[in-house]
Amino acid sequence: MPTPGQLIILSGPSGVGKSTIVARLVDRFAGRLRLSVSATTRSARPGETEGEQYHFLSPEDFAVRQKEGGFLECMEVFGRGYWYGTLLDEVRPSLAEGKWVILEIDVDGAQKVRCQFPDVLSIFIQASSDEELERRLRDRKTDSEEAIRRRLEVARRECAQADSYRYQVVNSDIETTVGEIANLLTDEGLEI
Repeated sequence: MPTPGQLIILSGPSGVGKSTIVARLVDRFAGRLRLSVSATTRSARPGETEGEQYHFLSPEDFAVRQKEGGFLECMEVFGRGYWYGTLLDEVRPSLAEGKWVILEIDVDGAQKVRCQFPDVLSIFIQASSDEELERRLRDRKTDSEEAIRRRLEVARRECAQADSYRYQVVNSDIETTVGEIANLLTDEGLEI
């Protein structure tokens, strides 16, 4: 019987490179590390596929699952009326099979997960500076000026909680950052 897997939280401000880092880690540890795909009530954007970027749920379905205790953590994000959450049935089966599961979630969700999984391996990703983070957000060209200001405000609040994570990594170069986190995971017991 396989040994239980390990739950990993990866958090950091919007624009810091979390999705790219997670995708490269999942590729590097193919078959042993999987991303838990979050659920959301927002509609799919062009190019997004159900079950890959998100599980797209109706607000009613999301509410039913929330009421039934189907989420490890969930919350309304950025005050836009959209809910996001980690489905328990995305996490528990993989852990039971001995796989490591990575959650790409915000600091509030991370706090909720730590209450249920005190041994969770937590990693906080930061940009090299506030100016660099702002540059990255602007270079994406996906947000309005108001949305960028809101994301930077949230980033300051999130970075103030970085000390609650087991590890903190500065993403100044994506390849170096992926290598550093891969080494951390290997040191924690994830086999290559």
